[in-house]
Amino acid sequence: MAVRRELEEVAGREVAIGAVYATLDRLEAKGLLASERGEAVAGPSRRLFNVTPRGARALADTREMRERLWQGVDLVPLLAARGGG
Repeated sequence: MAVRRELEEVAGREVAIGAVYATLDRLEAKGLLASERGEAVAGPSRRLFNVTPRGARALADTREMRERLWQGVDLVPLLAARGGG
């Protein structure tokens, strides 16, 4: 639920909890996350997720790629053409 709340806050829109768990499960299957059951104080135990070293590397690689893609992109002419500059 904490992941869902964070996603909703950052994205500014509702996120289905089923989509969150499906994504977390896929990332875990790829070795990018690891989960374990936390101790339950009251109610069912919670799954706690951690980013693996492989997952941290994938995050760094993705960020680097995104930054390279934006290098050389000049938005000023595009915004000016739309009346936003």
